[in-house]
Amino acid sequence: MSDEKRGPLIIDLAEEPAAHGPDKAPPVPDMVPQDNAAMQRLAALSARPVSRIAKLFWAGVTGVLGLVVSVVAWDFATGLLERSPVLGGLAVVLFALTLLALTVLALRELAAFARLSRLDGLQRGAAAALASGDLTEARAVVTQLEKLYAAREDTAWGRERLAERRGDAFDADALLMLAEAELLAPLDAAAAREVEASARQVALVTAIVPLALADVFTALTANLRMIRRIAEIYGGRAGWLGGWRLTRTVLTHLVATGAVAVGDDLIGSVAGGGVLSKLSRRFGEGVVNGALTARVGVAAMEVCRPLPFGEGRRPSVTGLVRRALTGLFGRGEAE
Repeated sequence: MSDEKRGPLIIDLAEEPAAHGPDKAPPVPDMVPQDNAAMQRLAALSARPVSRIAKLFWAGVTGVLGLVVSVVAWDFATGLLERSPVLGGLAVVLFALTLLALTVLALRELAAFARLSRLDGLQRGAAAALASGDLTEARAVVTQLEKLYAAREDTAWGRERLAERRGDAFDADALLMLAEAELLAPLDAAAAREVEASARQVALVTAIVPLALADVFTALTANLRMIRRIAEIYGGRAGWLGGWRLTRTVLTHLVATGAVAVGDDLIGSVAGGGVLSKLSRRFGEGVVNGALTARVGVAAMEVCRPLPFGEGRRPSVTGLVRRALTGLFGRGEAE
């Protein structure tokens, strides 16, 4: 019995030879967590509406902290004046300088909000003129647009061309298209370059930095800087609070339009049919975050631009991403 058990073990697979071939292997799963990409998480969190209770809570906390700091500073200054008039006077001067600086910062923030409101008003006026076809209203919008860029050297040639040709436009659509082509074309090109640079930076850091949350931090800082630069290009330079409000508006617009999701067609056009995302998880995440950064940039252009995009003038997200990422992870099929 023992001799019979020592023989070789033979498994006969002749009945189903095709069931174990390489062509029957399951497909390689997609290694890119598109639903958890840094830019998708960032946009979802930023676009989340703030409840009234939370606003009331933070307003109360800010008021209490301001009151406590004011009382403590007052008691400190008055007590120091009683002990040492010289040191007390110095403390009063320093507090006055601090208060003056805070006042100047508050005025700058108000001016930034006013600039952003001016751009928003121009955009609403242009949309109303296009909807109604009122030439008088369109001329008023173009006049305000010329005043907005009157001190900009990079729009001097466009303003001259617009002044020469605006009399040839006899309807609202033609006049606004002329203003868009002459005044905003160089600004659109500058804004597109900012979008490409930010998308390239986010994609590169995501791909090569293995640290946890590094992609989220890089996406946050790069997108904040990109949105501020786009606002400056269009004449709406924002302050600190204005920049946060503008960023929230842009991301809310991005989520509302459904542009926060990156489809396989966009990734395929950049990563060579999705091959890159399957070869390297980090490279695939870099492509996704770079593409979402480009979409945030286009949304920022739509929000900050004083005129809505005419037909065929809105930048292509695929084109921006292709120019930003081509050659970043190797040429391959992307070219």
